[in-house]
Amino acid sequence: MKKTITTRYDVAEHLRTPQEMAAYLEACLEEAQGDAALVAKALGDIARAKGMAQVARDAGLSRESLYRALSGERSPSFDTILRVVAALGLALHAEAVRG
Repeated sequence: MKKTITTRYDVAEHLRTPQEMAAYLEACLEEAQGDAALVAKALGDIARAKGMAQVARDAGLSRESLYRALSGERSPSFDTILRVVAALGLALHAEAVRG
C-alpha cells in the first residue's frame, strides 16, 4: 500500500487579492465571537500573504513584534490591530445586529 503524503494547509498561500483578504477577515470576524486572538491570527495570515516585512514597515512595527502580535497566542492592543488593518489596505466596518 502506498503512503499518502500530505502537506500543511496554509491559507496565506490562497489569499491573492484584496477582495479575498477582506472576505477572509470578514469570515473570521463572524466566527470569532469575541475571540480577539483568532482575529489577530487571521490578520497574521493576511500579513504573511502580503509580505510580513512590508506590512510591518507600513504599520510602523518591527517584524518580530508583528509576528508576536499576530501569532494567535495573545490578544494585541487595539492600536496594533488598527495599524495593521490600515497597513493591509483593509477597513473595519460596523453594522447593527439588533434594532
